[in-house]
Amino acid sequence: MEPIIHIEDVHKHFGQVHALRGVSLDVHKGEVVVIIGPSGSGKSTLLRCINRLEEYDAGRIV
Repeated sequence: MEPIIHIEDVHKHFGQVHALRGVSLDVHKGEVVVIIGPSGSGKSTLLRCINRLEEYDAGRIV
């Protein structure tokens, strides 16, 4: 089955802070995905990159 969201090896830096390090994920139709982690772990940054509100430095989001 083809994923509706495909994230491959995404990296994002804020200055010297490496906020996203090689994030990869596929989301298929009908799936529910939960992103959990401690404060400052990149959850909001990942969502902002998926929604094209933030540019990422490397990788692919399709």
